[in-house]
Amino acid sequence: MPEAALLSPAPEAAARTLPANIEAEAAFLGAVLIDNRVIEELPKQLTAKHFFEPIHARIYERILQLLDRKAVVTPVTLKPYFESDEALKDLGGVGYLARLTADGQGLLAPRELAEQIYDLALLRELISVGRNLVESAMDTSESVEPMQQVEQAEAALYSVAEGAATQNEAQSFGIATRTAITAIERAFNSGGHIAGKTTGLTTVNEKIGGLHDSDLIILAGRPGMGKTSLATNIAFNAADRLRRDLDDGIEKEESVGAATAFFSLEMSADQLATRILAEQSGISSEALRMGKISREDFQQLSYASQRLAELPLYIDDTPALSIAALRTRARRLKRRHDIGLIVVDYLQLLQGTQRANDNRVNEISEISRGLKTLAKELNVPVIALSQLSRAVEQRDDKRPMLSDLRESGSIEQDADMVWFVFREDYYVAAKEPKRPNENDDAKVHEDHAKWADEMERVYGLAELIVAKQRHGATGKVRLRFEPRITRFSDLADESMAGGYE
Repeated sequence: MPEAALLSPAPEAAARTLPANIEAEAAFLGAVLIDNRVIEELPKQLTAKHFFEPIHARIYERILQLLDRKAVVTPVTLKPYFESDEALKDLGGVGYLARLTADGQGLLAPRELAEQIYDLALLRELISVGRNLVESAMDTSESVEPMQQVEQAEAALYSVAEGAATQNEAQSFGIATRTAITAIERAFNSGGHIAGKTTGLTTVNEKIGGLHDSDLIILAGRPGMGKTSLATNIAFNAADRLRRDLDDGIEKEESVGAATAFFSLEMSADQLATRILAEQSGISSEALRMGKISREDFQQLSYASQRLAELPLYIDDTPALSIAALRTRARRLKRRHDIGLIVVDYLQLLQGTQRANDNRVNEISEISRGLKTLAKELNVPVIALSQLSRAVEQRDDKRPMLSDLRESGSIEQDADMVWFVFREDYYVAAKEPKRPNENDDAKVHEDHAKWADEMERVYGLAELIVAKQRHGATGKVRLRFEPRITRFSDLADESMAGGYE
């Protein structure tokens, strides 16, 4: 079209070989200036950085700013902002803004124009990634680490696939504020409990406000405390909430649920599935594994499995994953299934790079930093399970502390939240005195009776100790644990939720 050639590229620009369509950019801007509602109907989020021509990028950025203030944007309202723009003076000054709207043909297909601008921007990003990859691979002046280059290339390609490669630059405080307001609005709409993804446990949500995007949450405990059970419960609850919300017609962006990726380096996928089936069917895991179930149990199991068939929960049970491989797999799941939560069971089973393997502390530091980087890169919460040192067992009070984290310096530093799972009944059960028989004296009977009373008091009770939280206060939440079906749930008595003592 005649007006499409409004902006003639400079001689040096004519030699550019990067893919671009300046005419499409001009036509699209013209359509927006004629009808501001065009931007509301775009299938993809178009930003100023997607425009190839700098003057077009500045015009579009100003349009977005004015629309954000609820202003009507026309060539006339734009004029004051560009009267002193030197680049625009070369094109005839502010009259160029009016000429953008002279044709109006952009209104015939604004969505298609926007998609082309977006796609060409991604192609330019892809070319940039390719050039950097070639330059890095050709440069042997420093130590050559091919796997690290592969990891960096994968990260860059993921950014291009998400259309986010140009978002690594500093963002304005206004954009950050709008993001924060959106999270606050979600918490308000949820009744004041959840600003992030749900754990499925009301008392836990109230304590932490939900699982926040870009957070690294360390869930730690001694063996037998139920770390994996709690992580599996949370993963199921988040995925199930998303499925139910979608079935109810709630948009994915409005749901507090999330598609979940579960990286199980210790248990196999079918073992995890058995745990979830046990939890949902009410049949013990042991009975399921051994086949000791009735026909009615089997029917209940079949019903539960049908409900779980469409669950957006993805289990990767590849053993001995490196942190680089885990991040690569997580990006792929984000791209394919738009996961909103990642669980890693457990941190000490991950491997670092060969360079860090000579020092376990350095390797754990690299892994914890890698998990935090992954949380920020994908903008999802990451729950990583962690072991505790045996120092816990040497104390009278077995409740864990931050210093009990193995290689705790880096883990504690990188984590946004640190949770400890503690079950007193586990330790009380281990102290069972001799079971009395009719020939034993009264002391034996009395000791066992005291132990039985203590066991009855603590049986099925668990504590989730929030030892570190960047978003709020530390404290503890009392939960119910059903070991038969490995399920954590809220206590009926809400008064049991208390402060950190």
